[in-house]
Amino acid sequence: MTRREIARYLESELSVAVEDFLLASSRTDLISSLDKEASNLEGYLFPETYYFPKRTPADKIVSTLISQFKSVLSSDWQKRAAELGMTIRQVIILASLIEKEASLPEEKKLVSAVFHNRLKIGMKLDCDPTIIYDLREKGIFKDRLHAKDLKFDTPYNTYLRRGLPPGPICNPGRGSLEAALYPAEESYLYFVSKNDGSHHFSRNFREHQNAVIKYQKKK
Repeated sequence: MTRREIARYLESELSVAVEDFLLASSRTDLISSLDKEASNLEGYLFPETYYFPKRTPADKIVSTLISQFKSVLSSDWQKRAAELGMTIRQVIILASLIEKEASLPEEKKLVSAVFHNRLKIGMKLDCDPTIIYDLREKGIFKDRLHAKDLKFDTPYNTYLRRGLPPGPICNPGRGSLEAALYPAEESYLYFVSKNDGSHHFSRNFREHQNAVIKYQKKK
């Protein structure tokens, strides 16, 4: 979920005003030691099972989610980020892409490998969820992503711009964070949905084209 989706969920389940949660989740001082570039807490609102009574103050909910995030981000993981030459913010952004792209836990490290490999060679990430995130933030997302959306001029369009988007696109869980830090040792550069929640991974464009024809165009 994004922080806006969390806000709407909390309003319906706990009678917490959307505005209150959005304001509370803008308190970047809670993560300033980890990320000095954040404009809000998107990416750091850790998904876990929590128990809150109705009308719990938004600040209390946010501080609890952030505390859980900090407990998960161990010193070993922070050292691993440094070994990869990545900031914590970059890890969170990458993990959010993995969270959105991989619904199967066993595929997270494979998706991570694709993104890591592309970043290393300066290849664009071509990640649909980054565009969808920005369209939703602007309130202009339709039923699905259309071809014209791939040309939408936004810093979050990873079809037009190389590297990671400027910020997280959701709040990733433990599996996606681990995958971002420990990608599979594979040379994959592409993946395509099999339309059953899983993906076909390819090492070269020809193989990828064949997989697209098999799983997408024939559909």
